Amino acid sequence: MGTASILFTWRKEAAIATALLATLVAPYWLKPVDSTAPARYDRRLVIITPHHELIREEFGRAFAREWKARTGQVVFIDWRVPGGTSEIAVMLKSEYTAAFQQHWTQVLGNAWSPQVAQAFLNAKAAPTDPARAAFLASRVGIGADLFFGGGAFDFQLQAEAGTLVSESGPGTGLAGLRAKHPTWFSEGVIPEKLGGEPFRDAQDRWCGACLSSFGIVFNRDVLRRLGIEKDPQQWSDLADPRLQGMVALADPGRSSSVTKAFEMLIQQQMQEELARISLTPGTVKPEQQEAEAVRRGWLQGLSLIQRISANARYFSDTSTKIPLDVLRGDAAAGMCIDFYGRSAEESVRKADGSSRVGFIMPVGGTSISVDPIALLRGAPDPELATAFMEFVLSEKGQTLWGYRAGQPGGPEKLALRRLPVRRDLYQSPHVERMSDGGEMPYEKARAFSYRSEWTGAVFSSLRFLLRVLCVDTHEEQRLAWRHLTLGGFPPHATSVFHELNRVRYEEALGGISALLRSRDKVAETRLARELGEMTRRNYLLAAKLARQGE
Repeated sequence: MGTASILFTWRKEAAIATALLATLVAPYWLKPVDSTAPARYDRRLVIITPHHELIREEFGRAFAREWKARTGQVVFIDWRVPGGTSEIAVMLKSEYTAAFQQHWTQVLGNAWSPQVAQAFLNAKAAPTDPARAAFLASRVGIGADLFFGGGAFDFQLQAEAGTLVSESGPGTGLAGLRAKHPTWFSEGVIPEKLGGEPFRDAQDRWCGACLSSFGIVFNRDVLRRLGIEKDPQQWSDLADPRLQGMVALADPGRSSSVTKAFEMLIQQQMQEELARISLTPGTVKPEQQEAEAVRRGWLQGLSLIQRISANARYFSDTSTKIPLDVLRGDAAAGMCIDFYGRSAEESVRKADGSSRVGFIMPVGGTSISVDPIALLRGAPDPELATAFMEFVLSEKGQTLWGYRAGQPGGPEKLALRRLPVRRDLYQSPHVERMSDGGEMPYEKARAFSYRSEWTGAVFSSLRFLLRVLCVDTHEEQRLAWRHLTLGGFPPHATSVFHELNRVRYEEALGGISALLRSRDKVAETRLARELGEMTRRNYLLAAKLARQGE
């Protein structure tokens, strides 16, 4: 082999070796200077969460400092962020299935089967079912201690499945905290329900850690440029045809919180329909008025969602994109969680208090709900996990959510702009130190009463239908909306655009809901394709009719 060939081979091998070395050491090069992973630690706490980095950083640092002062131990908070609550739910199911399969076959010596896989996490399985009973009696774990952040709906589903537990040994979990701090779990501090929304689980499997609500973030400069002089006040303002391509929305399929916002929109329509029916006595029998209002409101709500969706630029995978696009002026308005909207408004606030960005919670159109925390079944360190939950629910943890940065007891870097769940903090001197002390959420919650019996059973159906009616068919929907606007909304074309006979409330409550509960993915995909094709045809026909002026 010649010298040139040897040199070429050596250089090639050296390049490969360098690439491999870079791959191996890159995680250390890229590790942030202020990483929460200490060089040496005594105990580790694994937390699964959708919370953003600022929340993780503030709570991780504050709890580690508190634990060190109390015990002398260095604790490492190992945050796991698979994505939003939908991704977390998929991950939990997968991980617990693998863990229970090993327990079922290796420890109990049983044969694994599809029936066992279906039964052990099924809240509707008979208590005597061997797989279900074995799982609920076990301490099968996935190497994680806590589930922190998300929506109450998702936490309740996990609690019913059995992945969340009230305790894991004496004095642990929320059951242990209730025994230690009984006043925390009272109407005056953390009520069980408010405005129809659950704030904590009656069986102590989860508890709200902070408050959450949805609203509208908007850019006044962009709105004025589009000829819209008034700030939005209600969800229906997002359906203004002048907002075409300028509304920012998140994908409800990736977040139950987004679906929750649309559920609130529908509930508002139901309540308005009930008010209309009650004002016209004789049109509907008194005993049938509520059921009729629910049916009509469901269709009215879906129609409004169609119009808002038709104005959407996109359905983002990440909720943080929405306020950022509104800030930049790439979108005029968007639906987002309250703390994202308030943070966006604050970031461009002038010295005189004015801001080109605003945020509002539609009065009567959104409820106050919670972001919970819970102990996972089989937690590796239930004592440490309980201590973290105690910190989050204590006054020290609660002030982290709401205080301004730099205030004693507040966050160090930036305000988290979250509202504490504890009712007793909404008084002096706490409200004066909060970024949003004037919000008084426990007072505002009275303006909206969530009726779980109206939409609770169709929540999964709603998430499914939002994908079929809006997300998967968005291109055709936008096309139809554009032609409807240009044509002045001719009645026939508009009626075709809002054709919803196949997804009436009865269908959502019955056949669609039953299919989704069956977990038959083949049947679910078939139905989604069938409804999707029907919806596309309707949107394309509506566009054609609008062009013809029909």
